Amino acid sequence: MLSILKNRFEQGYRTSGYPKTPVCLPARYRGRPELNMDAPVDVIHACADVCPQEAIDPVAKTLDMGRCMFCGDCERIADGRFVRFTQNYEIAVAKKTDLVTKGTLPDLARHAKQHFKKYFGRSLQLRQVSAGGCNACEADLNVLSTPFFDLARFGINFVASPRHADGMVVTGPVSRNMKTALLQTYEAIPEPKVVIAAGCCALSGGPFQGSPEITEGLDRLLPVDLFIPGCPPHPMTHLHALLSFFK
Repeated sequence: MLSILKNRFEQGYRTSGYPKTPVCLPARYRGRPELNMDAPVDVIHACADVCPQEAIDPVAKTLDMGRCMFCGDCERIADGRFVRFTQNYEIAVAKKTDLVTKGTLPDLARHAKQHFKKYFGRSLQLRQVSAGGCNACEADLNVLSTPFFDLARFGINFVASPRHADGMVVTGPVSRNMKTALLQTYEAIPEPKVVIAAGCCALSGGPFQGSPEITEGLDRLLPVDLFIPGCPPHPMTHLHALLSFFK
């Protein structure tokens, strides 16, 4: 016990003050994209052509964050004249259609279904399911349990059994081999329950789009309540999404 107290005294208080204290991410972080509607047509088409995910519609001048891997190629090739990634990590949405953006997003807290707040406002237990992911999204979800983020202080925890959960967070493109296990996990969660899709693979199939071995979007299988884009989504993106939507 003395060793624990000594260690605590030496290290000090490490937990983030978020949401009371804003968190500024490093300049290299690529968050919410901003699109310049006045960019030259050739620049817009160049950005669309270089996108490995075909996330940019050069005619509508939109970017689909559900498909975007935030690689930054569109920003680099045009020096940010059409697409510029900001440090804003608040990019989760309640409706998939809102992922197709020109740079603005609706207020997530205003779009949260109020009965979610009523049922889960004080305690939210989630089962995380990796449906064929590369472990990047899974790793950043695990980070939420570290002292800096300390997700449990908000009454949100990850649990081992779906029968103890209020909902599930799904990562990965939902491979054919994981489809049955995913559906069985969903069925095991008692009502009322929520479904959260995290990462571009769960949202659209990610770089595996077009493969017959995956499901191109979790919403094709289950009713999704919260969409968290990114490759992988930053832990702050997860934290903002969960607190805005459920608290």
